Order: sequence, then structure tokens, then C-alpha cells
Amino acid sequence: MNIYVSNLAFSIQDEELKNLFTPFGIVSSAKVINDKVTGRSRGLGFVEMEDDNAAGEAIQQLEKSILDGRA
Repeated sequence: MNIYVSNLAFSIQDEELKNLFTPFGIVSSAKVINDKVTGRSRGLGFVEMEDDNAAGEAIQQLEKSILDGRA
């Protein structure tokens, strides 16, 4: 399952995003999207998980969490 993650702190990197979802299951990939011109994070990303049930649990548990001061 491919999960859209928004409202990320601009300091979050790919590895940190992956580590956030790893406790729920195997993360195939995690990518923070950067602006093409500035190279700065756009505050969003995508996480791909192998197991749809684990992905659903991660979404449910992390939906209202706060990371680096952003919900």
C-alpha cells in the first residue's frame, strides 16, 4: 500500500519517515518530496508498506500524532 503523508516538518528526511512507520511493519520505501528549484522539503511524502493491514494500522495510529512540532 502506498501512503500519502502530509504536513511533515521541513527537517524530516527519508530515513526518519521510514523509521516512523517501521514499528508497524515492513516499509518498502519512504520518500520525502523536495521542491525542484530550492531542494527544500515540500512537507509531504510517500511511504510504501508491503502489508495492507500493517499500513492501515500505521495510518490509524499516526493520523493525529505530532512529529517535530507538526501534526
